[in-house]
Amino acid sequence: MTRIFKHDILPLIKERWSPRAYSEEKISKDDLYAILEAASYAPSCFNEQPWRFILADDEKTLTKMRSILYSGNLQWAQKAPVLLLIAAKKTFSLNNEENFWHMFDTGTAWGFLSLEAQKRGIITHAMGGFSMSKARKLFKISDDYEIVTVVAIGRYGDISQLSDDLKQREHPDTRKDISELLLNKGE
Repeated sequence: MTRIFKHDILPLIKERWSPRAYSEEKISKDDLYAILEAASYAPSCFNEQPWRFILADDEKTLTKMRSILYSGNLQWAQKAPVLLLIAAKKTFSLNNEENFWHMFDTGTAWGFLSLEAQKRGIITHAMGGFSMSKARKLFKISDDYEIVTVVAIGRYGDISQLSDDLKQREHPDTRKDISELLLNKGE
């Protein structure tokens, strides 16, 4: 499926999508930490930087992280050499007041992370299909943090390892036209 771009946007944005065919090739610590550093430079309300990460790139932590994935995601994500849980601190450090923008800011960090990975030839796929309660218990995540997503990180692999239904979906998706996204169109 071909994406059609009406405007001249960053090539990294044009190239990025969420594949499911992962190679088991290890990702270097240098690449991993560069990707996390890129995320750390995302803008945030009052520079709070509410995003927090649990990095699974060793077999023990990967096994724990895989155990929280629902079966639909596990069938393909088990090949990814890195899984990253992203959480968001719900309050401001300065005054412990609720930070209503913690999820927005953390989503921006995820976007920066995914683009830096793309620049390095590394693919990412954020997932919602996992048990938040199991993640909270296994990784001892306090209620001060909202669990946002788990991201598969790695190099693109062989599509033949995917089930037939996933093979058919292994392509960049189309995007809605800008006119569908504007709530105030025609005003």
